[in-house]
Amino acid sequence: MPYVITIDRAACAAHGDCEAIAPELFRIDDVAEVIGSGHAELALEAAKLCPSAAITLTDPESGRQVFP
Repeated sequence: MPYVITIDRAACAAHGDCEAIAPELFRIDDVAEVIGSGHAELALEAAKLCPSAAITLTDPESGRQVFP
């Protein structure tokens, strides 16, 4: 099941790591934008590698924050 992906726009420095890892999920303009859903593993990998720690993942069924 895909996670709900949230970007902290104030924290995002648009490094582009998330888009490089998961271009089907993220696009970089001034900051990262979520453009897709699904691929829970890719979303988690992108969130873990975000140098700004700007990506939060939430389980849609439980509402529990999965990352960070």
